[in-house]
Amino acid sequence: MADVKDSLLTKLEELDGRFKEIEGQISDPSVARDTKKLIALSKEQAKLRPIVTKYRQYTKTAADIEEAQQIISSDDSDPELKSLAEEEIIRSTEKQNGLLEGITNTLVMADDKAIDAVIIEIRAGTGGEEAALFARDLYNMYLRYAEGRRWKVEQLDFSPSEKGGFREIIFGIKGARAWAQLGYEGGGHRVQRVPETESQGRIHTSAATVAVLAEPDQIDIEINPNDVVEHVSRAGGPGGQNVNKVSSAIKLEHIPTGITVSMRDEKSQHKNRAKAWRILKSRIYEYHQGRKRAERDAKRKAMIGSGDRSEKIRTYNFPQNRVTDHRINLSLYCLDKVLAGDLSEIIAALQEHDRQQRLQNL
Repeated sequence: MADVKDSLLTKLEELDGRFKEIEGQISDPSVARDTKKLIALSKEQAKLRPIVTKYRQYTKTAADIEEAQQIISSDDSDPELKSLAEEEIIRSTEKQNGLLEGITNTLVMADDKAIDAVIIEIRAGTGGEEAALFARDLYNMYLRYAEGRRWKVEQLDFSPSEKGGFREIIFGIKGARAWAQLGYEGGGHRVQRVPETESQGRIHTSAATVAVLAEPDQIDIEINPNDVVEHVSRAGGPGGQNVNKVSSAIKLEHIPTGITVSMRDEKSQHKNRAKAWRILKSRIYEYHQGRKRAERDAKRKAMIGSGDRSEKIRTYNFPQNRVTDHRINLSLYCLDKVLAGDLSEIIAALQEHDRQQRLQNL
């Protein structure tokens, strides 16, 4: 634990130095004339400020403790002064511990808390029509969770099944710290229940995959338009004659990564293009973040929240009214509440587990 604290304090000292460096750069007239650089530095400074402010309070408290200890150890100090110094040490140590815990939480989770928008993609897996119905249940679960927080939900694209489920649905959620809470949902979700079409009452197992993509700000990711090939075609499926006559469907292909996005939900080519670019940026952002994670965590398995679509992360067992998150071995016997959007207990447990892992790898 002492090693973790030493590493943390070393890191904080580096961040304090970087904060001072940014202050010097911002006051440089040549930087002030470079709008793009000034914005980037100001954003980095704003991100560091809460951490550096608390760290400076921590160092001030550490100095107060050291001064009080010198009074206690001095032979010249009178008993009353030593008594006051002892009280000061108790009070300052408690404050110091609280500051360090707050700094730790801010440092290891700050990046997640800064992202207020995500794009979620749900796709039916094995299980046919039952899997599509399960994908719809997952969509409704996230929709209710978002509604409970008064977050904004925007449907981007979907492919319905014959019985009212979703073969695929893509939607955006925007709200305070959305990524910090929903970033853990990426992976394989499995359901065990008796389908409506099952006459023998047998329990079936079906699956769906969920991908959660952070939707970055414009400044967070830049894509060279020359790296993207756009294909325009007529949209198929429902939507009336206009959809089939007008070339409104858009397909974007990012050559360096091979990532493609197709959008045909809207009759307007302009709207489809705008939606496709939003999804493309999020997928490219996640692609690069995934590569960084792989380099950083080469000796470990994928961290919670990595969005690994092949990893089975959770099982929803209807006969037992149980939901189990396999990453942290957590089972709750309130599946009905979870599907109604009450994900708070699961997310809190995942956040704490993630925090501990990040501390170990700081």
